[in-house]
Amino acid sequence: MSDLRIVNVTADLADRCAALESLCFPLADPDYLVKAADVRTYARKFPQGFFVMLDGDRVVAQAAGLLVNFDFDHPQHTVLDICGADGSLPAHRDDGEWYYGTDIAVLPEFRGRGLGKQLYDLRKDLVRRLGLRGIVAGSHIEGFAHHKHAMTAEEYVERVVRGELRDPTLSFQLANGFRALGVLRGYIIEPEIDSCAALIVWDNVVSTP
Repeated sequence: MSDLRIVNVTADLADRCAALESLCFPLADPDYLVKAADVRTYARKFPQGFFVMLDGDRVVAQAAGLLVNFDFDHPQHTVLDICGADGSLPAHRDDGEWYYGTDIAVLPEFRGRGLGKQLYDLRKDLVRRLGLRGIVAGSHIEGFAHHKHAMTAEEYVERVVRGELRDPTLSFQLANGFRALGVLRGYIIEPEIDSCAALIVWDNVVSTP
């Protein structure tokens, strides 16, 4: 990984970050993906929460996030509730207690090299430095597409948590200390997975009094 450079997002990276998103999620509704306008808003509002990995000038991986005050008593939400349809990031609060991971993407040819774990470690380090309660995110349950005719999304997530099934994203997140709290319906328009995601949380136990 020594040839890769990690930076916080800047406005001049907007087009390249948006292009990476399209390459990594070709089946998702483009309206629900990170666009250049979104990236420029991250760069203005909370650049330290958006990590970019560069191979020379090429963006090969990224992890975006913002600060929120999350209501666990009413957890159902969509990507657009958090990010907005116009790149405004309406859920961001400068005094938010949680880091909300809005996006993580790694070019297919760079997968399997530990970049995803490195990005999650950067997020955790940021949460610790800021004294936040932890990380919240919607997990892209890609593997559900192969099981949705045999079980509900809730059953799928439960079986992944128990280790009976393996999901490319959720299993990785569970192995990195996240908990699955349920299913988010209509989270992102992607018919292959019935537009579902798993609600996941990583607790920053150091910040707990």
